[in-house]
Amino acid sequence: MSTDLSNVRNIGIVAHIDAGKTTTTERILFYTGKIHKHGDVHDGNTTTDFMIQEKERGITIQSAAISCTWNGHSINIIDTPGHVDFTMEVERSLRVLDGAVCVFCAVGGVQPQSETVWRQADRYGVPRLAFVNKMDRMGADFARVVEEMRTKLKAVACPVELPIGREDGFKGVIDLIRMKGIVYDEATEGKTFTVGEIPAELKDDAELARAELVEKVADLDEGVMEAFLDRGDLTEEELVPAIRRLVVAGRLVPVLCGTSLRDKGVQPLLDAICAYLPSPKDRPPVPATDLKSGEPVTRKQDDSELLTSLVFKIATDPYVGKLYFVRVYGGVLKKGANAYNPRTRKRERILKIVRLFADDQIEVEELHAGDIGAVVGLKEVTTGDTLCAEMKPCYLERITAPQPVMFLAIEPKSSADKDKLVASMQALAAEDPTCQFREDAETGQTILSGMGELHLEILVDRLKREFKCAANVGKPMVSYCETVTKASRVDFTFDRELGGKRHAVTLAIEVKPLARGAGVKVGLSREFVNLVLDRHLQECVSQGLSDGVSTGVLARYPMTDLEVTCLSATLVDPEVSDEVAFRSAAMMGFREAAEAAAPEFLEPIMKLEITTPPESVGEILGDLNSRRGTVLDMDMRGDLQVIHARVPLAQMFGYATAIRSLTKGRASYSMETDQFELAPKNVREEILSR
Repeated sequence: MSTDLSNVRNIGIVAHIDAGKTTTTERILFYTGKIHKHGDVHDGNTTTDFMIQEKERGITIQSAAISCTWNGHSINIIDTPGHVDFTMEVERSLRVLDGAVCVFCAVGGVQPQSETVWRQADRYGVPRLAFVNKMDRMGADFARVVEEMRTKLKAVACPVELPIGREDGFKGVIDLIRMKGIVYDEATEGKTFTVGEIPAELKDDAELARAELVEKVADLDEGVMEAFLDRGDLTEEELVPAIRRLVVAGRLVPVLCGTSLRDKGVQPLLDAICAYLPSPKDRPPVPATDLKSGEPVTRKQDDSELLTSLVFKIATDPYVGKLYFVRVYGGVLKKGANAYNPRTRKRERILKIVRLFADDQIEVEELHAGDIGAVVGLKEVTTGDTLCAEMKPCYLERITAPQPVMFLAIEPKSSADKDKLVASMQALAAEDPTCQFREDAETGQTILSGMGELHLEILVDRLKREFKCAANVGKPMVSYCETVTKASRVDFTFDRELGGKRHAVTLAIEVKPLARGAGVKVGLSREFVNLVLDRHLQECVSQGLSDGVSTGVLARYPMTDLEVTCLSATLVDPEVSDEVAFRSAAMMGFREAAEAAAPEFLEPIMKLEITTPPESVGEILGDLNSRRGTVLDMDMRGDLQVIHARVPLAQMFGYATAIRSLTKGRASYSMETDQFELAPKNVREEILSR
């Protein structure tokens, strides 16, 4: 295998749940020789689903990193979850990857989570291929999926393959680049295949599809336009580099097809990964911010560059403790060396470096630019931290976690277990930024928040199994948010004697509402910074404001969609205007400003997709209406009706049972968070009455 960075591919396998990501990954490992017998999701023995919860449920919960080689290329793969509750795993994986394979079900097509991961890839500018899987399934329709990609995802989707047969008759694929048919031998689990002439009955379709492919490429790539105009066609030597240029630029999505479970179409997918997806060298320099000046800078993806790397995930290992997953963008990360954390402004010693193969580890001496691996021994590092060269420190954009939408109360079965429970939840929160916990000051209960019922179920299961925590667990409830609906400004004076010492300062604090989905902005005005030069005191104010935002003023729900700024400070006496005074004044002053800014509740609204036989549509629509749902649109997918709707999460408990009853078990649905919206008056009153 070449060590040339141009032969490295850092890719993710992403999709809607049950589209076949893990099975596709398993077949990739099988055909590249990394495993000698492939596992099956239903048997709970796949390489990348190694958690006990994954094996039991047949779903991917945590992203898993693996590596393999194909035709002289080193391919680093992250297999990601498909369930919406674990979308953060997809988010932080795409943040550090150079390319992605988006897997679509040939029957289900573009589903809700397909759209979510596509938007995530768009956000980070990740080039991608599309693989239409499950071509052997009843109702498989390759052309319909390609069209849905164009209409729903606004993708420039262009087939580079066509299927040979469909459903039970699916035999292989037509390679539109070489204009050859590839038929697989099922007896050898797809290891052997025949490359020959295109079946006569598909010849016309193949020639038309190739003409459309060539025309699209020529239209988008000026480098081959002249050759196309001269000959009306492009050779393989002209077409492949042109497709690659367009994919790397994010202007084209090649579409392939197959059935991973039936061992057909995976080798051409591997060829396409190597041929079309970018290496780290093909990606633009990484944008960063200079720690000292605050000015934007860039780092080239090269060993000669100053060390620049991102910690994108933390996992707990039973043998080595915490594993910190890192993507090295520039420079070389070496075992035994120091790296600088600009957030904490402290050095971190790299005690051990490993490359990962699912739950196995291979110790190495260093990670180069473009590499993905894990390090051991870090002390004060969290997800999203940058590890860089101390001589010229910079920081990369952090990974933002979505707002949890559900919570439950959890308490230890005995007082002796409390410390263990808190420590265990701290470990889970370090691994998973969407796992949050706090202690309710009124009840003394610990409140565990997550992205949905399944997410909370997995977290509780891990607390009991992995961390051996004996606990009583309440029922899942909706995690509302609080916000403000108008601007306010207060001058708040904190003046108290604590521990025999006076602490006093006056802060001017302003609160303003922001648009839905904007999150929280905490800032310090230039006037304040010029007056309070001590950086530590500035940080105390920022922390105090953040503490106030984390527990709202109506019912202690976290606040969002607002901007809070400390405008100025009045020092009662420099001797008593210390960190206690500044932090306390900021937190209490924010609460007073928020109370004056007409606070309201926000409730999570879910985007719902229901697939049902047409005869059950009436019952489903009536039920949605009773749940405060709004139907967005309806369309047909084969013989089935697809309903798109928005429904408050509070109305969706028990929906799986309800829809089975309404449709005699013939309907299915998927759901993901859309956004938070102002709760109606009756919901507000219900929350306040608890």
